[in-house]
Amino acid sequence: MNTKSNHTQQAPDDYRSFLLLDEISRNNEITQRDLSKRLGIALGLINSYIKNLASKGYITISAIPRKRYKYYLTPQGFIEKTRMTYHHLQNFTNLYRVARHDFQKLFHNFHKDNIKSVVFCGTDEVAEIAYITLQEFGIKLVAVVDSKSESKSFLGQNIRPIEDLKIIDYDRVIITSFLKQEELYSEILKIGVPPDKILLKK
Repeated sequence: MNTKSNHTQQAPDDYRSFLLLDEISRNNEITQRDLSKRLGIALGLINSYIKNLASKGYITISAIPRKRYKYYLTPQGFIEKTRMTYHHLQNFTNLYRVARHDFQKLFHNFHKDNIKSVVFCGTDEVAEIAYITLQEFGIKLVAVVDSKSESKSFLGQNIRPIEDLKIIDYDRVIITSFLKQEELYSEILKIGVPPDKILLKK
């Protein structure tokens, strides 16, 4: 875990592309706005990723009435999605192992420093790993916040807007998202949370 000063890694483009291919394979009439909401990716970025996938021959785009579009996976796109599924399953196994180790070290240090309460910011797989690990240390999860989330709750906690950090009593905010680390960090800073109270994964 680290603060922004040591953090430069962006969420991987190929993982976002994989998520888009997966969503399109499930619903070829899904809109870019819906994709943005479901995946927590800015609408402008969704458009760029769609164009990139089309240029690689992974999807085709067909216009339908009301100025909307349908997206179809090509045979090459299905092959690529299968390859990426296998690749990211392997990566998730590695992510789980590394993240568990990192969170154990972080929460152990919190325990030694008498830090008693945390807020999770972000609700993807990283948050689930953090939550599992947190149970070992007697540190209280006082809230879960996120900028865009399809879900309304996370493991029994209502998902609150980031703005609520202004009124929540906590010791540290932990960014618990693989895809949106930079975005969430920026939003937390904008509402005045001191950088030394924010932690995120390398």
